[in-house]
Amino acid sequence: MEKIKIITDSTADLPLEIIRKYDIEVIPLTVHFGDESYRDGIDIDIKEFLNKIKISEEFPTTSQINPNMFYDCYNKYLKEGYKILSIHLSSKLSGTYQSACIAKNMLESDDIIIIDSLNVTSGLGILVLKACRLIEEGNSLIEVEREIKGLIPHIRSALAFESLENLVKGGRLSKTAGTIGSILGIKPIIEIRDGELVVKDKVRGTKKAIKNILKYLEGYGIKSGEPCMILQAENKEIRDALKENMLERKKEFIECEVGCVVGTHSGIGACGIFFIENH
Repeated sequence: MEKIKIITDSTADLPLEIIRKYDIEVIPLTVHFGDESYRDGIDIDIKEFLNKIKISEEFPTTSQINPNMFYDCYNKYLKEGYKILSIHLSSKLSGTYQSACIAKNMLESDDIIIIDSLNVTSGLGILVLKACRLIEEGNSLIEVEREIKGLIPHIRSALAFESLENLVKGGRLSKTAGTIGSILGIKPIIEIRDGELVVKDKVRGTKKAIKNILKYLEGYGIKSGEPCMILQAENKEIRDALKENMLERKKEFIECEVGCVVGTHSGIGACGIFFIENH
């Protein structure tokens, strides 16, 4: 049986227990507050980060993983006899995937497969978890790659945001798309489509945001036997409503918290769900 190492980046926002259970290698992106730099999830956690956002006068910025970090990581596992499956956030949102490809070319190894998830946060997390489970079932590297690539178009997401200000500041959303988020009481509903963030809807108030997300879920249906991920950045109300719905449906779900890099763009109060559609 092949020895396969799963590698991802810190924007997968996976809970620590999953990372430990499957021994996933998570390479951090970096968050910057002025001259101070922090490795996402290593030097700073989400609670410290959100507190820092509240008191800091500077808007944080983020930076991708450089090719050398990937090179060192891949080289280490290749020497230990592993084949590598490296799954990363959308190439349309960061240069991280490109850095991984450069490192693979430097190593000239056929034992490294890199996948552009065309997703971020729990959408990436679902694919990483699925890959781990497929390996656990005894699938080969090529079989896992084929299965994961086949799932990418079927990852669905709906997230309510308090504001789109951070997404606009961070260059992840155009100013035009961002203007609707500044109207008082309006909650934009975002989905990730073809690797990019898209404003799917806009609703007034939390109750309507919950209804909108649940209607989205109903529209696609959740693939049987596959986990959902409920993601939040300090939004108990929406999180609890989504959890209740999953329990009623008897669906497996995993609770996730946004990491610092994703939190830079989402801001406080974002919450939603990621799932594999019934296809």
